[in-house]
Amino acid sequence: MEPQKALISEGIWGDSNVIPRDTTNGLEDATLKKWCYWDGKIIKDDEGKYHMYASRWDEKYSHSKGWHIGSKGMHAVSNNIMGPYVDKGLLWPQWKEGIGHNVIGLRMHDGRFAAVTSELTDGEIFVSENPNGPFKLLGKIKVDPNGFSMGLARYQNKTKPHYGHMSNVKILLRPDGRYMLIGRSTAVMISDNGILGPYKIMSDRIYKKYPELPQTRNEDPTIWYSGGMYHIVYNHWPTKTSHHFTSEDGIADWKYRGIAFKKEEFKIFKYTDGTINDWQFVERPTAYVENGHVTHFMFSVIDVKKGQDRGSDNHASKIVVVPFDGVAFDKYMQKLVKEEKK
Repeated sequence: MEPQKALISEGIWGDSNVIPRDTTNGLEDATLKKWCYWDGKIIKDDEGKYHMYASRWDEKYSHSKGWHIGSKGMHAVSNNIMGPYVDKGLLWPQWKEGIGHNVIGLRMHDGRFAAVTSELTDGEIFVSENPNGPFKLLGKIKVDPNGFSMGLARYQNKTKPHYGHMSNVKILLRPDGRYMLIGRSTAVMISDNGILGPYKIMSDRIYKKYPELPQTRNEDPTIWYSGGMYHIVYNHWPTKTSHHFTSEDGIADWKYRGIAFKKEEFKIFKYTDGTINDWQFVERPTAYVENGHVTHFMFSVIDVKKGQDRGSDNHASKIVVVPFDGVAFDKYMQKLVKEEKK
């Protein structure tokens, strides 16, 4: 990571494992005057500005309480993809006081800007002609089980016989003009009828046919298309390990490609001067693709174990942006697939 400003140690939050650091990388409230940040996805507008659509909660809450009861969808802007991102406020303050979590943004096939919320909500999409808003509720995501369990798309309500909230929703614009959605289960869902769906569930969990991989406690999948193939990376949170899969059609034949990163072994938050920030939890990976290749990844990070962030203390979370050589990556993956076909 190329620092946007000098790495600093004084007057900022965090344990020694994340100090010194570049507080202008990504999105953070360096002095913890107000906010903890999480989730997010970056969109570049037609004028070259970068818009981050994410979630935030008041620092007065602990991490576990903050995302449960205080998380709201928000918008930040930067002239540089690495940051700093300036918090511009809530995305939809007019709707349920701005509630939002697992918030992402995307550009729709018709050019409009969309922001999505799930986990704390049923899975809603808000749209705007302008990346700065105002964002208005378009509707709730619809799902067609298509012979699969609805539990692959939505949580089953523990007290009522129906399915409610979606979780970890990511939506991808496919080259064929359709929309592709994955949630926490990693099951692939496809819509032929616009961003609201209905999304047909097209597969089971992509890791199900690999019994050697953990079959539970997987979350935070991200999806992208580059180098002529679809990619999914998801996180197994107990082992802090993220796994990588690819598919040529994005629906079937998902192949396991190995570990994308393992927090305890791969020190991915390294600055150009060699300084390393060893964040305690690294979650919510999200790919940024430009000109057909991934150029950066975003991560939600926290400096201590989540239960140790008590609120109004010296611990918090932020969103970090890390550069990635997507051209080399796609070249490598294409060569690998070509050799497999031989």
